[in-house]
Amino acid sequence: METLAERVAHVRDRVAAALAAAGRGPGEATLVAVSKNHPAEKVREAIACGLRTFGENRVQEGLEKMNMVGAAAEWHLIGPLQSNKVRKAVGRFALLHGIDTFERILQIERAASALGEAAKILLEVNISGESTKHGFAPGDVASALERSLELPFVRVDGLMAMAPFDCPGAAARPFFEGLRKLRDRLRDATGAGLPVLSMGMSNDYEQAILEGATHVRIGTTIFGSR
Repeated sequence: METLAERVAHVRDRVAAALAAAGRGPGEATLVAVSKNHPAEKVREAIACGLRTFGENRVQEGLEKMNMVGAAAEWHLIGPLQSNKVRKAVGRFALLHGIDTFERILQIERAASALGEAAKILLEVNISGESTKHGFAPGDVASALERSLELPFVRVDGLMAMAPFDCPGAAARPFFEGLRKLRDRLRDATGAGLPVLSMGMSNDYEQAILEGATHVRIGTTIFGSR
């Protein structure tokens, strides 16, 4: 059985190979190690292997690990942000990936304003149109982005999406291509930088990198089954 260090090395090699195949430079894709449901001790072990960015699905679990691990890690919230957790999350997570309603964006704006520091967010897009997934419909993203750009304490850094679960590997690539093209159209229309594309997980991250992913969210391949 592989050790965590061996799994991390293997994933890094595959990320580097995918970047090279895409003609992109090393370091152009951030590995977000999804540590949900794994203890803080595993996070410390992953930090010892050189990982620095960790993703949590639930605010409370993430906050507990932050308090245990300290400043050695950067924490991203990759799951949906519930209304009653906004104030707890803003100011603690470096990036909020799964923001999927304008109402939530306004709540983040108010919480960040109270802290006097802008919150960095990604707009989650339901790129596959599945009823079981969160996210803005692709046709609604432009309006949400334009309204968000008027808010002084919200910074939209880019987009986030998931491919359908039944489309592993190469089958997922068209969905990632769709998100990248949507981001490019939004850039042209608004002038926003939108540097982040958070897409790709354990079963399809190489395809996401080939289509421009800047952040890949990998859990099982690094930490094993929960």
